[in-house]
Amino acid sequence: MQRLWLIFAQTVTVALAILFVVSTLKPEWLPPRQAIVALQEAPASSDDDKVAPTGSYREAARAALPSVVHIYTTQAIKQQRHPLFDDPIFRHFFGERPEGQPQRNSGLGSGVIVSPNGYILTNYHVIDGADDIQVSLNDTKTYKARIVGSDPESDLAILQIKADKLPAITFGQMDNLRVGDVVLAIGNPFGVGQTVTMGIVSALGRSHLGINTFENFIQTDAAINPGNSGGALIDANGNLVGINSAIYSRTGGSLGIGFAIPVSTARSIMEQIIRTGTVTRGWIGVEAQEITPELAESFGLPDNEGALIAGVVRGSPADSAGIRPGDVLLSVGGKAVKDPQVMLDLIAALTPDDRSAFRLRRDKSIVEVQVRIGKRPAMRPEKE
Repeated sequence: MQRLWLIFAQTVTVALAILFVVSTLKPEWLPPRQAIVALQEAPASSDDDKVAPTGSYREAARAALPSVVHIYTTQAIKQQRHPLFDDPIFRHFFGERPEGQPQRNSGLGSGVIVSPNGYILTNYHVIDGADDIQVSLNDTKTYKARIVGSDPESDLAILQIKADKLPAITFGQMDNLRVGDVVLAIGNPFGVGQTVTMGIVSALGRSHLGINTFENFIQTDAAINPGNSGGALIDANGNLVGINSAIYSRTGGSLGIGFAIPVSTARSIMEQIIRTGTVTRGWIGVEAQEITPELAESFGLPDNEGALIAGVVRGSPADSAGIRPGDVLLSVGGKAVKDPQVMLDLIAALTPDDRSAFRLRRDKSIVEVQVRIGKRPAMRPEKE
């Protein structure tokens, strides 16, 4: 009897060993397992499968993600020293004040690699006042960055890191972008890590927002949050169409109204900064205000089109050309001026030292003057 039990135990052990080997090496030899509940499953696909499912934008994300970087900045906090600590009598009785470690503010944002040799496009407000800038790539490598140049009036800046063969993004064509087109926003919201959100182009040419001096924003409902600033807004093919810049929010989080600087504007400013280190714009030295219905009635104007010249800088190009306060600027170089923002954009686009025709309404008559364009003074940072 004992011998029979021994044979049985050995048989079971061998059978289990064979089952284990077959299930591990040749599972297809075994009959399919009966599911507890009958389910319908989609066929498995490889991550390398180039055919994206209908409605998926993974190829656009895959193309652009390596080009978007995280930017980390630190800024020293100035510590106030009480005047008593400089008094020799006070120091005699109470000793020298121990100096602690300087405190620092930290910030985060995003940027876009625009060339393989290390140029990165971002927002000016991301790096404003920073003492140290670190850039973390998609592969987690981190580099110290230097500021090549910046343009506070458009909120753009160019950084450079010492690296080459970087995955530069492909620039899209702004002329092809239309309201309703699908766009993806890529950045590092709240520092959680690289994130992709989807929306559509809600509007084009947004201005009069009071965000920048020069405004021509793409509006989108793709979720943009703090930390996304300087990141990429791409089209459905993965091409760069804008630089995420600002949001409209009462809470600090996304409410579906985000703004991006168009790629056409960003590219023009970027090329100027890389070539010369600065951005050159036209200037004539006038202060203008919007013509409200009340002002139009007060000045006896036929409509509220144009920009009312409220002041002229003495010795400026406008002053030399005979432009006076009270004139209404109607066109610059043949292009209609609808309001002061349009006037600012048209004059800024002119080349310094060139002459341009300005059409004005003065009293009841139309006046044409030639103005030699000056160079717009650089925006000075506010002093603390």
